[in-house]
Amino acid sequence: MTLATAHPSQAPAAANPALTAASAITLIAAATLAGAWFFQLVLEILPCPLCLEQRYAYYLAVPLGALVAFAAAKGASRPLLVAGLAILGLAALANAGLGAYHAGVEWGFWQGPTDCSGPIVNFGSAGSLLERLDKVKVVRCDEVQWRFLGLSLASYNVLISLLMAAIAAWGVAKTARA
Repeated sequence: MTLATAHPSQAPAAANPALTAASAITLIAAATLAGAWFFQLVLEILPCPLCLEQRYAYYLAVPLGALVAFAAAKGASRPLLVAGLAILGLAALANAGLGAYHAGVEWGFWQGPTDCSGPIVNFGSAGSLLERLDKVKVVRCDEVQWRFLGLSLASYNVLISLLMAAIAAWGVAKTARA
């Protein structure tokens, strides 16, 4: 009895783990970006500079994940697929680290970057100060704007990035053994 007959729902994943992993990562990254843009544009929860930096990994994961999935569907070589999944996994791990750093800044465990959590020291001339204050909304990296179940968006980014890294690692392991 083959795996496809025993468990038909698992046959595609077993047959092409690189396609499954890359597709899952692409979907998770796209959904995460859609959520970030929803929070920003609909709920008007503006991102701080660290929040914006955490989006870079997702901006990489969507097209690269789609490309790896396409390559896997077309029968690309194992080394190419493993390399693509490894890059996705490393980007997700780096993003989890950045998210953990940001969450630590929010919890006050360490100091954040001065551009979004330090004191404002350059006020310029007094005449233009009020004009600039009307135009600029500073979003601080050390102030949580929204929490759900006690976790901030930076904390959720850590969890999502670790999930994506785990999926990439699974894809690498299964593809390398295939």
